[in-house]
Amino acid sequence: MERWHNRVAVVTGASSGIGAELARKLIAAGVVVVALARRLERLQQLSQELGPQLHIRQCDVTDVDSVSAAFDWIEERLGGADILINNAGKLSGGQLLTMSLDTVQQVLQTNIMGVVYCTQHAFHSMRQRQSPGHVVLLNSVVGHYLFNSLPGSQQELNIYPATKHAVTALTELFRQEMREFKTQVKVTSISPGLVDTEMVPEAYKCLPMLQAEDVANAIMYALATPPHVQVHELTIKPLGEPF
Repeated sequence: MERWHNRVAVVTGASSGIGAELARKLIAAGVVVVALARRLERLQQLSQELGPQLHIRQCDVTDVDSVSAAFDWIEERLGGADILINNAGKLSGGQLLTMSLDTVQQVLQTNIMGVVYCTQHAFHSMRQRQSPGHVVLLNSVVGHYLFNSLPGSQQELNIYPATKHAVTALTELFRQEMREFKTQVKVTSISPGLVDTEMVPEAYKCLPMLQAEDVANAIMYALATPPHVQVHELTIKPLGEPF
């Protein structure tokens, strides 16, 4: 991680779970972290814990103006972004056939367009400064296949797997585009199984789960690879997962 010392990492969805744990690990490794999230009070609590190496900005990744304002601030105050962790995600329980379309749209905006908005801004910053950066996309095992619901229960994932399949496609698309733009920017997809976070539906909480720290450690591994090594896809599952 030495090459990232004092460089700037932007972490979306940093107010809890994987994002907050990753902010802790990045700061411990000497990285300057900009934590973005909607819940300002959670970010303030994290800031009190981690000190001046953590910069917090309230940001809604579904709102292009909010994302633009956050990245403009990063450019003005910190010189730009060298690492982007697209961690913000949304899962709302229910069945796609009957749930509110407004809720479906919120999940789509967060999990797909939020990634696009943030990655465009980060790429512009990296390319302009010829920074050998790294973009990480938080994916999921359901971005590669869809498992059956538990016996006797309704499927609760609805549009979420479709958004994560989109993240799988975006990872390869970004990789190809970064290559053709002649950049040294890496792109990595991290696909965990169930993680013990606020997003997990109640019906799945009886199953084996990863901890947020496990996923954060995987991201740190990808970031720590030598300049010529790109981890394209990393799948992590809890031992004993039934899918």
